Parts: sequence; C-alpha cells; structure tokens
Amino acid sequence: MRIEVTADVFQLAQVFTISRGSRTEARVLTVRITDGGVTGWGECVPYARYGETMESVTAQIEALSGALTREGLYDLLPAGAARNAVDCALWDLEAKTAGKRVWEMAGLPKPGPEITAYTLSLAEPAEMQAQAAKNAHRPLLKIKLGTPDDMPRLEAVRAGAPQSTIIVDANEGWTADVYADLAPHLVRLGVALVEQPLPAADDAALIGMERPVPVCADESAHDCSTLERLKGKYDVVNIKLDKTGGLTEALKLRDAARAEGYDVMVGCMVGSSLAMAPATLVAQGVKVVDLDGPLLLGEDRPTPLVFDDAGVHPPVAGLWG
Repeated sequence: MRIEVTADVFQLAQVFTISRGSRTEARVLTVRITDGGVTGWGECVPYARYGETMESVTAQIEALSGALTREGLYDLLPAGAARNAVDCALWDLEAKTAGKRVWEMAGLPKPGPEITAYTLSLAEPAEMQAQAAKNAHRPLLKIKLGTPDDMPRLEAVRAGAPQSTIIVDANEGWTADVYADLAPHLVRLGVALVEQPLPAADDAALIGMERPVPVCADESAHDCSTLERLKGKYDVVNIKLDKTGGLTEALKLRDAARAEGYDVMVGCMVGSSLAMAPATLVAQGVKVVDLDGPLLLGEDRPTPLVFDDAGVHPPVAGLWG
C-alpha cells in the first residue's frame, strides 16, 4: 500500500470573506492510496481555526506506513483534516477494488440530489443585497455574518431575496448580548437557523437562553466525543468531514446526533467536488445541506459534481466512490 499527498490550489470565482478574514483561493491536500494497482483518492482542507496548516497535515499523512484500514486510522490520527482525506481515499480504494459504490458498501440507500445552501460572502449591506438579488432564484441562502453591525446586512439580504429561505452563520463572531439582541430580528426576517453564534469556548452562555430560531453547533461539534458537551445549548449539529476525520466517523456522528434528538446539518470547508463527494452520502435526508464549495470556485476537478435545480447530486464513479 502506497500513500501520496499533494497540495492543490483552486482559484475562487470571487473573493470570499467571513468574520475571520478573506481569501481568493482554496488550498487543499489530495491524498492518493494505491494498493494492488488500484488507486483511491480523497481531499481535505487544513483549517487554521483548529490548529492545522498545510504543512502539519501533510506531515501527519506522510508519517503513515504499512497497511491502512479505516477503523485502524482511529489509533493513528485524531479527528481532523488528515484523517478525513485518508479515510475517504480508503473508501474510494475499497469501492474500486470491490467494483461497488461506497453507498452500497456502507449499507446506505441509493443517494439522490439534495437542495444545498449557497453562501453569500460577508460584505457591506449594499453589496450583500446585490449578491442576494443575483442568487434570489436559489431556495436556500446562507449568510456569513459575525460582526456587531450585522442587522443592516441581514435586512439587505432579505430585501434582495424575499422568497429564499435564509440561514445565518456567525462563525463565533457574536457575544451573548449581541445574539440576544439579534434573535427577535432573526425571527422577524424569517431566518430558519443560526450557526455557531458564540465562540465555542463561551457557548455555555447559550444554556437557558431563549432559542426562537434553531441554533446549530459548528465549531463546537467535531466528532461523536463532542456530542455530550452540546446538551442544552444547541438544536442542530453541523457535520463536516474535515472535523469528524472522514466519512466513517461522519456517518457514526449523524446516527448518534439523531439518537440524542438533534437535527443534522451537513457542511463543508471551501474545497473541490472531491471533498464534497463523500459528504453527499451523509447529507441524505438531513435538515440542512451546505455543500456549495464547488459553486464558489472558478475551477474544479475533472468530472465534478452536478448542481442543478434538484440540488447537489451524488458523485459519479469517475469522481469518487
């Protein structure tokens, strides 16, 4: 079994801004695992918020040797980007070797398209209204907020896309007081969900606070081991494969979260269709799907995912799985 990791850069269609900063490109790591003349591949996006860099994640992957198994990865790598890419590459390798699709091997129903959110970058209100108007045909819009001056932005987006369902992602950018002040306006403007309003380290303030709009844990939720600390704070869990450490743990987390009474959102980092492909399997039938990474790119992988009025479609075998 041979493992190879390479760095790839995909230019974005336009500057993408959240409360932590702006970017013009998506920098990803591509992992290829070859065994018996068959190669499987996967992608991850190292994320500085979780102490990851392209170099540190590459080193984690390059340190692996010998025969690898998906369950064995739990003893070799922590939840995070490195384990994600390797886990997804192993799924792809197993599927190609067996001549089956990943969903069959995982005992899942045949997947279909799911409506996905489309994310509007953080900007001045007039620009966000223009973004919203341009994308008002989309049924679900996600707004990046997270500043003390978000109300004009929210009003502007609602004016630009009066019929779209709106979800809000604060990226840990609000305080408890700011969120409490905004909450009634979120209801008034028809916001369907608010994602990670407070910093993960400060989210105990959500206990006992009114949640008139469902609150989703993102930075506070990683893998199954983090579910316990969400009680009394959140209504929804956002599953991202770069946080769970791959498809294997993501499927476990989806089932565990539902068993605990949470709704599920499936999200993504800004990556290519290869990164989204495994996540489309987790996204089947969940409350919110946010797998728009490829829509934000100016370029993508060969045989990319299909996005149309039905939503994001599962990958063809030529891409992954």
